[in-house]
Amino acid sequence: MSFCLRLTPRGSTLAGPITANRLPITPPHFRFIRAVAAGSDMAASSVRVAAAQMTSINDLATNFATCSLLVKEAALAGAKLLCLPESFSYVGAKDGDSVKIAEPLDGPIMQKYCSLARESSIWLSLGGFQEKGPDDEHLCNTHVVIDDAGNIRSTYRKIHLFDVNIPGGRVYKESSFTEAGKDVVAVDSPIGRLGLTVCYDLRFPELYQQLRFQHDAQVLLVPSAFTKVTGQAHWEILLRARAIETQCYVVAATQAGMNNDKRESYGDSIIIDPWGTVVGRLPDRLSTGIAVAEIDFSLIDSIRAKMPIAMQRKPIDFWKSASL
Repeated sequence: MSFCLRLTPRGSTLAGPITANRLPITPPHFRFIRAVAAGSDMAASSVRVAAAQMTSINDLATNFATCSLLVKEAALAGAKLLCLPESFSYVGAKDGDSVKIAEPLDGPIMQKYCSLARESSIWLSLGGFQEKGPDDEHLCNTHVVIDDAGNIRSTYRKIHLFDVNIPGGRVYKESSFTEAGKDVVAVDSPIGRLGLTVCYDLRFPELYQQLRFQHDAQVLLVPSAFTKVTGQAHWEILLRARAIETQCYVVAATQAGMNNDKRESYGDSIIIDPWGTVVGRLPDRLSTGIAVAEIDFSLIDSIRAKMPIAMQRKPIDFWKSASL
């Protein structure tokens, strides 16, 4: 079973034969739309997860208000964990803004999100927090997992930094203001053992192989702010590939639309099962809302038993000595 929830501008409509409940909320130019798929019985071996989609801006308070609404709706929908996208708390309008607002994990920004998790009794995956770095010119792009009591359970600092010249677009140089991480991180949660990554990591399958085969991950989290150009070309196919080759669920929360006059993100929050099937998706790539699906542990076990790639993989020493 999967369903989605969207925040859409007033006056817009849902396409298709879905019956939706509409609830006006603040801010006044948005409203919630919840579309529920047929077949709502949840198997005993499954647990619900939510992936958010939003358009963060250069205003911490506005972004927190949006995240608060998303958290409350995910909790109401019965999700045990909500994944927020990269840069959920802040997207700078110009270069250097993110470094200026960066804070340590025990600072007031992160503490507000810890309180939010505790008040709603839900785990949060906070992808891409601007953590204060080793000096005044650098931050860490940090994926933070918070439990339902408001405690930070784990942190992962983005290893692969986005230094790319986008065809037909702008040049990005994340390494100019970000300190790269060095550690592969997995953590246990109510929705299974999580493998933590951030955005551009998605293009490096070795990390995901490590998370599955060395760290026993069952669910791979990919909070992202993909550009429109790269997202249109590669987003879904890369996510499905990571799910298939690791036999893990993949949960990918995204930024969407125009974050500022220089930055447009490719919105497509999506949840994929270990067979590579899309089981949850926000239908509108520009909306703010959540996609919700079940993590079915019996499906993970079944796929891994029938196709035992963990036992069939060759060790690194095999490849070192193999003839080319």
